[in-house]
Amino acid sequence: MEEIRFDRNLPYNHLPLLPPLQDIENDPVILKKLVVASRALTRVDGKISKLPNPFMLVNTISLQEARTSTEIENIFTTDEELYKAISETKNEENVNAATKEVLRYRESLWADFNALKEKHAIDNEMIIRIFQRIKDTTAGFRAPHANVVIRKGQSEFRSGEIIYTPPRGEGIIENLMRNMTDYLNDDIKYSTDPLLKMCIAHYQFEAIHPFQDGNGRTGRILNLLYLVDKGLLTHPSLYLSKYIIINKDDYYYQLGAVTQRESWHTWVAYMLDAVEQTSNLTSRLIEDILIQMDQTLDYARNKIKWYNKDINEAIFSQPYIKAKTIGKTLEKTSRTTLTKYINELLEHKILRSKKDGTEVYYINDDLLRILTG
Repeated sequence: MEEIRFDRNLPYNHLPLLPPLQDIENDPVILKKLVVASRALTRVDGKISKLPNPFMLVNTISLQEARTSTEIENIFTTDEELYKAISETKNEENVNAATKEVLRYRESLWADFNALKEKHAIDNEMIIRIFQRIKDTTAGFRAPHANVVIRKGQSEFRSGEIIYTPPRGEGIIENLMRNMTDYLNDDIKYSTDPLLKMCIAHYQFEAIHPFQDGNGRTGRILNLLYLVDKGLLTHPSLYLSKYIIINKDDYYYQLGAVTQRESWHTWVAYMLDAVEQTSNLTSRLIEDILIQMDQTLDYARNKIKWYNKDINEAIFSQPYIKAKTIGKTLEKTSRTTLTKYINELLEHKILRSKKDGTEVYYINDDLLRILTG
């Protein structure tokens, strides 16, 4: 039988189904990396589970994941715009388009994390819903006739050149996606370690490229949700996108190597390295936040009589906060007393104020330094 060669200008309709034919899970190099990555993942999950309020800190980490994940696809927003936006509960029309995209990523991550608690499976309905939340659309999989191609970026050599044409045609995307979700969910038929499955399925999803846009972000959310579904994470808190953007050229090279040469082993090794290093990064991030929280609590208690653990957690919930956030934590506090309390926080440099038009934001510089360092 004549071998079908890959042609980047033609739809990759002969994309092989999962699982790969190669014996990945018995490769000694892969097995060593799997052990190391699994241990690192267990350590970071243990740190999260011991937090007094996991959702508070995980929320700040998921926001960084959201920001970096959108940046991979050349959607940029400043830290200030982002943190100001999440401190608001209204006036969303004043938020710029890039910031809205980041916030939608985070919202989708948490919404489907909660949905997964009831469903306990990753299916195409959930994947489409992730995409729809990210892009604020009612669209689903690409239409069979949609002439979607992947081109080199404007800053690259030979910008605009086609580097990949994903599958297209009647029922093709649906069949490939059904195979991918079956592979992820059926642990009897496909008994591969779930961390290896995540690595393999991530390539497959990006190769299928099932949506007109937003495939990268959808795929990265899918990675986190799958690890949660398989009990490798209790919260979708892995800061995976930072590793990818630091190693962006290598990421796309390794994806292309699977497509062109079926280089599954190097791709899986790359992804396991990403999980290991990302787990270590996230562990350090949590440790730095917790150490700073303890130091701030000790310092503030010696300076401010009313300062307590609840207030400390509130001001570490996000770098930019509004007076009402502090007021809600204190409860039954008059406006005059709240103003007095905030002035004490400013006086002792626990928070810093910044005025933007008629709005006043209170900034936790210590938390901001850790998150953006």
